[in-house]
Amino acid sequence: MKTAVVTGAAQGVGLATASHLARLGYRVILTDIQPLDSPLARLRSDGLCVDAAVGDVSSESFVQQLAERVHRDHGAADVLVNNAGVSLIAPAEDTTAAQWQRVMNINLLGPFLLCKYLGAQMLPRRSGSIVNVASVAGLAGISHRSAYNASKHGLIGLTRTLAAEWGGRGVRVNAVCPGWIKTEMDVADQSSGAYTDQDIVARVPMARFARPDDVAAAIAFLADNDMQGFVNGISLPVDGGWLADGSWDALRIRTRE
Repeated sequence: MKTAVVTGAAQGVGLATASHLARLGYRVILTDIQPLDSPLARLRSDGLCVDAAVGDVSSESFVQQLAERVHRDHGAADVLVNNAGVSLIAPAEDTTAAQWQRVMNINLLGPFLLCKYLGAQMLPRRSGSIVNVASVAGLAGISHRSAYNASKHGLIGLTRTLAAEWGGRGVRVNAVCPGWIKTEMDVADQSSGAYTDQDIVARVPMARFARPDDVAAAIAFLADNDMQGFVNGISLPVDGGWLADGSWDALRIRTRE
């Protein structure tokens, strides 16, 4: 049985991905800084093979402990999904150094540490797949998200660099770049008054938010070494056409009639 590690797995995309991979036959280790008892019980009640590790992915000591556990129990992970992340909506001039650093620690340092320690276990096997969850904000600029945008641009840079560095040693590294997703993070962001459902629906050619399962399916696609063994270093938008569409809102909405 193959082993997958999914971070930020207590809710949203992380939980959907853990469930999706487990249903495909993976043994999945969920990690999150939040308690995992409830999602673990729910997945196990469906007969899925899952386990959990609670901790902060931006802590090197936690990541080292996780890597030691994976090595002891499974030798190495077959798949790593770096999904844990935080959002920050604020004008650049109002963003504090502490806020900036927190976003960088979780969204960029954490994935680097997980790639470093879990990837080091994949390399001797000459087999493994890493999928980093970036964002359309890693491919374009979104106003009032300087720290978040920079962290996701950095994550795509890390993805490409590791793909170049490790591809010849059998470890593929790719990214997914979701648009707006209906998750707990979106609810929190909208509560600030930054945008409405209609702002997103009007902008997306497919006229809806992404669903966690949309992103989970794309992650599973990239993770599969047997089916996608020559896909390496890509940043796959899962955005309903957000980045492809240069239309103004009135024109875009007229096409739906």
